[in-house]
Amino acid sequence: MAEQLDCGGACSGCSVEGCGSRTEPPKPTARTNVKHIVGVVSGKGGVGKSLVTSLLAAELNRKGYKVGILDADVTGPSIPRTFGVRGHVTADADGINPALTDSGIKVMSVNLMLPQEDMPVAWRGPVITGILNQFRDETNWEDVDYLLLDMPPGTSDVFLTVMQQFPLDGIITVSAPQELVAMIVGKAVNLAHSMDVSVLGLVENMAYFKCDECGKEHWIFGEPQGKAVAKRYQIPSFATLPIDPKFALLCDEGKVEDYDIAGALDPIIAQIEAVAARKDAAAE
Repeated sequence: MAEQLDCGGACSGCSVEGCGSRTEPPKPTARTNVKHIVGVVSGKGGVGKSLVTSLLAAELNRKGYKVGILDADVTGPSIPRTFGVRGHVTADADGINPALTDSGIKVMSVNLMLPQEDMPVAWRGPVITGILNQFRDETNWEDVDYLLLDMPPGTSDVFLTVMQQFPLDGIITVSAPQELVAMIVGKAVNLAHSMDVSVLGLVENMAYFKCDECGKEHWIFGEPQGKAVAKRYQIPSFATLPIDPKFALLCDEGKVEDYDIAGALDPIIAQIEAVAARKDAAAE
């Protein structure tokens, strides 16, 4: 039948099966068994969302879980630098092979595919949406207990794509101790609720600075508001993180996995585990 038709060479739009002229390669089938997906979001930039993603991944990894990070902040990716991952990802017949951190966390980021890490990514929303779906479906994640999505700030294209197309267990939202930030976080929380996506926890970053000499906690941006914000938006767990110069130093050195968070994120991780357990029980 194919020989009776005029071939225009557009294999991707052709419906003829068994065409000997077809040159389009078959779509790879990635080796993927991702059990749970959690998004890390914020209503605005500059509150440390990528840091929280990195620390959560490191803590889950220490607890014995297999962890992956999909760097969904396509135009401003920072996850590879934070973990000290260099070079380009590779691919095989099945799909893209994610990079590995020193402790074995799997990382997929657009910066691992660029000729230079400082090359700008000037893509419009539909292109970014497409690349995120490819990272999810065509990456050889293999067995992953928790895949964390480091989201870009705001509630536009990427946020909506992830809420609608990714099978999320829920999201973790990140804020700073300012009323303006709390209000903007509320926008993300309310949008998630309107799309039937659970909000698992709130991390209030940069909540205080602890003096090395006297041990006193100084509230640089005002009193921490995490507990009140979590109550206002009915978020089941919250945690606070300090301003700590070690954060910046270890991120710059690509050694964020070495930071000892001293259990600060335990309430968030407990909530993630609880939701995952309920989901697994319902699937049995």
